[in-house]
Amino acid sequence: MYYLRAFSQAGGLLSYGNSLTDMYRQVGIYTGRVLKGEKPADLPVMQATKFELVINLKTAKKLDLEIPPTLLALADEVIE
Repeated sequence: MYYLRAFSQAGGLLSYGNSLTDMYRQVGIYTGRVLKGEKPADLPVMQATKFELVINLKTAKKLDLEIPPTLLALADEVIE
């Protein structure tokens, strides 16, 4: 199990973690606010709000694992 989508895309069984796209978007918003004159110390602390579950069925088949249909239904992406 990995924390980034890229690991599952490269052959890992599954990954669950925050969305890098969403994190980069938040960094852009913070950067814009700082460039407009806000003090970094005044900016609120933000936590990740979007998490992604990616399951690689190719790897599951090679490991002879059966992924429950309910888990597959919850996945954001299933690699076949």
